[in-house]
Amino acid sequence: MKSNLNTLNAPALQATAIDTNFTSPGYQAFRILHLGFVVAPILAGLDEFFHFLVNWDQYVPPLVARFSPIGAHNLMLVVGVIEIAAGLGVAWKPRIFASVVAAWLAIIIANLLLIPGYFDVALRDFGLFLSALALARLSRQFERV
Repeated sequence: MKSNLNTLNAPALQATAIDTNFTSPGYQAFRILHLGFVVAPILAGLDEFFHFLVNWDQYVPPLVARFSPIGAHNLMLVVGVIEIAAGLGVAWKPRIFASVVAAWLAIIIANLLLIPGYFDVALRDFGLFLSALALARLSRQFERV
């Protein structure tokens, strides 16, 4: 009996094809997350210098502020620079920098868990952490597009 392997494996071949069509839900999800993780870190980083959204210094736990050689405010300015760099990195190379942002968010979550009353913010940042991981995974497929 003769078997045609191409016919048997057709669904598997179709599943591995990269659909770069703008109507593809996977590609749209990649672009939404990509844009979000470029814009949000840059805006948050800039706001750490201007405090239009919030006084970012309140997110430094007293223990960290006490041991910081540069003080809470200057520490948050350094954080702002890092977040701007992370957003620019995601714009340039999302496959790498989405994972960097995910790691950064894990550090932020740990930091927030040290401050009573900010567990809701930590939970929100956990959602962002998961989204950054999703962007890193989608970037493996769509970054070349």
